Amino acid sequence: MRITQPLSYRLDLPQQYPDSESSAPLVLDSPHSGTAYPPDFAAAVDFGALRTAEDTWVDDLWSDALEMGVPMIAAAFPRAYIDANRAPDEIDELLLDEPWPDALNASPKVKLGKGLIWRMLDDGTPLYDRKLTVEEVRHRINACWKPYHAALGRVLDDAHRKFGKVWHINCHSMPSVAGAFATDRPGLVHPDFVLGDRDGSTSDPAFREFIAAWLRERGYDVTVNDPYKGVELVRAFGRPQEGRHSLQIEINRKLYMDEVTLRPSENYGRLKADLRDLTAALIAWTRAQTA
Repeated sequence: MRITQPLSYRLDLPQQYPDSESSAPLVLDSPHSGTAYPPDFAAAVDFGALRTAEDTWVDDLWSDALEMGVPMIAAAFPRAYIDANRAPDEIDELLLDEPWPDALNASPKVKLGKGLIWRMLDDGTPLYDRKLTVEEVRHRINACWKPYHAALGRVLDDAHRKFGKVWHINCHSMPSVAGAFATDRPGLVHPDFVLGDRDGSTSDPAFREFIAAWLRERGYDVTVNDPYKGVELVRAFGRPQEGRHSLQIEINRKLYMDEVTLRPSENYGRLKADLRDLTAALIAWTRAQTA
């Protein structure tokens, strides 16, 4: 069952559950899967280039979780329009036609042109041939960022209320090799999976260690908090002292797609099946933690 809010997010709920309750204390979100490009975007690059900013196929790769009673929040809006996984004060002043009236966070990502609203693609291509107005930025925050965070918060609260604890997976993908303007380590060859809990601050480490061990048993190369520790969504919702555990999972795109055409590769089915099995293992593990 899908409940859609225009421009903001898609809430996928298991068919057998009439509301946002789940069958286990597990919730997924995919903030960079959006493909509904708003007409006011007015980017200066072609559509194919814009799509390289997406976490293409990630929501589908995890979608078997729905059949097992696990809800997923997925962004409808594209990441390049506004990034739900950045803080709302990570605004790049170089994009604006006037000073931002509120406090700013000049984070490393902002300096790379990858703040709340991207200034350039991973290869350094500018996204705009114009400046954005403060009003435009506020509209994107109010129409997209805030509803997405509110929706995810509601589903997490529902699960926490029902089970007393909740485990949240923030789902992402990464290129096989880091782009020139993607991170502060351009050219880095990525492992198969990167698990990030901000050095144990957003989750009990047992969560990430269970997943890391499971993936390694399947033959995958897994790193923890290197090179990605997790960003805004796990920071905002991960409060392990309250029984709220949030973990970011990055999947290497070479495992499942052609990184040029964005089409699924012959290995897509295998990875999707492995993620289904991982979800089943996590349902059993999280239920055991609340027993």
